[in-house]
Amino acid sequence: MAAANHYELLNIPPEATTQELRQAFRSLSKRYHPDTTELPEGEAREAFRRLQLAYLTLSDPDRRRTYDATLRAVQPAKRLTATAPVKPVPVRRALSGGEWLALLLLALAVAFSLVLGVGLAWSRGAEFLKPPSWLVAGGQTEMTNPPRVVDVGSALPSDAALQPPAAQPGTLAG
Repeated sequence: MAAANHYELLNIPPEATTQELRQAFRSLSKRYHPDTTELPEGEAREAFRRLQLAYLTLSDPDRRRTYDATLRAVQPAKRLTATAPVKPVPVRRALSGGEWLALLLLALAVAFSLVLGVGLAWSRGAEFLKPPSWLVAGGQTEMTNPPRVVDVGSALPSDAALQPPAAQPGTLAG
């Protein structure tokens, strides 16, 4: 993360707005913060310190004007431009102890919810192993008596079996 000036360090042009400066600082601070980087601790602290110094200098208008004047005096022939982006440092890291604890508590809450749900259903007499209605013939749903299984490969019932029963004399059909 060696850069000649603050603009190169933050990967922004000298004409960058305050919003662009803030966005660049936030994205780079996530990458180089000692708690979230895979860099050695000393190197990460130094890189983050330089990043903070660059942001503090460029975010204050008076300090920025002074810094720009100093750059023009030191580099009169060289025009200030942004360089190629710095190769990003991977952010993957091991989970911290607090993150592991949160995952453990989440898993325990899910397991407790499942046990509580099943226990309440069982205490209310819910039937857990109920066969699907299309599998059981004749509406028999009790598991104590083995259900009659409909052979799906057999011929379909005749049309007479699909017709509703005829109305009995003296009753209202409804």
